[in-house]
Amino acid sequence: MQSNPMYHKEKTDNFGTNSQGWNFHNSYVKLPSSFFACLDPVQVSSSKIVVFNSSLARFLGLNPDELESDKGAAIFSGNQLPENAEPLAMAYSGHQFGYFTVLGDGRAILLGEQITPQGERFDIQLKGSGRTPFSRGGDGRAALVPMLREYIISEAMYYLRIPTTRALAVVTTGENVMRQTLLPGAILTRVASSHIRVGTFEAAACQGGVEDVKVLAEYTINRHFPDLKSEANPCLALLQAAVSSQASLVAKWQCVGFIHGVMNTDNMALSGETIDYGPCAFMDSYDPATVFSSIDQQGRYSYGNQPRICQWNLTRFAETLLPLISKNENEAIKKATRVLESFPEIFESFWLDGMKRKLGMSGVEKEDPELIEGLLSLMQKHRADFTNTFRNLHLKKLPDDPLFHDQAFAVWHGEWMNRLKSQSLSINESHAIMDKNNPAVIPRNHRVEEALETAESKGDYSVMHRLMSVLAKPFEDNSQSSHYRMPPGPEFASYQTFCGT
Repeated sequence: MQSNPMYHKEKTDNFGTNSQGWNFHNSYVKLPSSFFACLDPVQVSSSKIVVFNSSLARFLGLNPDELESDKGAAIFSGNQLPENAEPLAMAYSGHQFGYFTVLGDGRAILLGEQITPQGERFDIQLKGSGRTPFSRGGDGRAALVPMLREYIISEAMYYLRIPTTRALAVVTTGENVMRQTLLPGAILTRVASSHIRVGTFEAAACQGGVEDVKVLAEYTINRHFPDLKSEANPCLALLQAAVSSQASLVAKWQCVGFIHGVMNTDNMALSGETIDYGPCAFMDSYDPATVFSSIDQQGRYSYGNQPRICQWNLTRFAETLLPLISKNENEAIKKATRVLESFPEIFESFWLDGMKRKLGMSGVEKEDPELIEGLLSLMQKHRADFTNTFRNLHLKKLPDDPLFHDQAFAVWHGEWMNRLKSQSLSINESHAIMDKNNPAVIPRNHRVEEALETAESKGDYSVMHRLMSVLAKPFEDNSQSSHYRMPPGPEFASYQTFCGT
């Protein structure tokens, strides 16, 4: 996993020596019982590993040779528990499309917290592991395709250097799940710095009150922000840290054209990682209004709206912390509001920094925001491909795209070149920065669908494996990756994604 300098994970020196490498040292289970329900995963009839992340396993201190086997399949399906596992389903709430709902892990079980050889702590969770007290009438299971999608996209995000949960394995269950039709069932093993969400705080505030929020805030600070313990107002500092980490995260999404698709408060992790890959997708043609989710009819979670929704979610987080920020409600609101009002400027700073790197620009010039917006406006006008436009921009011979034939682009290009020549970096150095920050390859929707359809209909994972090998080196441009750089045909113009529950 990537190291995030904003997070200093709690460390333990007790490294396990069992043959599979499990080294659980569980802390969440020590919180009050209102935060979770203890129960085992529901067993399945037949488990088979179809995808296994051996490099992640080694990072976690696990033994791939032991786990990429029937023994591993039994664990990743929930049929057997790893040594020292303490399985539980987490309670949380959330604002879904703006409306508050009582939720919880309706189809997921946290097995425990793995301590890596480096002393870092990660949740190991089974997704699709059967009904829990929070299932609300659901079957607690998951279909194969959505679990494979999460595996592909979360790994792609990792290699794009964007904080994210990751996937350790996907197993088939030998059972079907009923959605619109019968679909093959599967379980994904998710690895996360933690599964503490804004929605976890909302549930604590709603059901347990101030004391539960205090316990959860102290736990979150100890686990993710230990430096804040010495602050005069730790909960206000926690809010500020969340504002900064989430602004940084969403700015990274914007810089690669990623659209989360379901930015509910229960899908905002306090660790600062991207979590929950339901109706997510990557934008091809640039348009801020782009929406892929079939249920987002109003565009609430469109590409261009993601920063605003992030701030909205952070406001819900702030509301849970108010009694801990100050006993005087008016004073607490004033302090929290000042922090929340800093979000646009912080986001703009992260976004501007990322976009300047994409354009090979260093230093600070007051015209930089206008220069960036000028290019984006032209890209929107011509529905230019977001990824390829930035990747191709410094080529000596630009591709034969409508954008590059526009006289307005020629004017913009001249201004941009003057900006590059005015800085201390050489043109070659600027181009090198661009190549390091503009991926040649993203998980394009038509290539992802191709891999998923082949896996589901034919049981053939070779297409997915080839895609994954290219996505693991997104900034390399070579003959192997050229096939994956091509935008989709017109048949994908109305492409939609689904939550996959």
